[in-house]
Amino acid sequence: MPNPRREPIRTCVACRQEAGKKSLVRVVRDSSGAAALDATGRARGRGAYLHRDPECLEIARKRKALDRALKTTVSPEFWVELAS
Repeated sequence: MPNPRREPIRTCVACRQEAGKKSLVRVVRDSSGAAALDATGRARGRGAYLHRDPECLEIARKRKALDRALKTTVSPEFWVELAS
């Protein structure tokens, strides 16, 4: 009997809930030290996962969860990009 591939589980840095990797968005610290959206899920650099839910985005922004996870300062412009 073949073993079906299971989706990897990741944790949202804002709400700390576990979810499948495909249901979260990955944010990565690029080589310049800035936060960038990782559409492929395979970009190089330090990464963090986040729900696209506006509540999770607001929690992460207020608590500076992405700043802490990526060990960099996330710009206000990136938060606008992430919310859209």
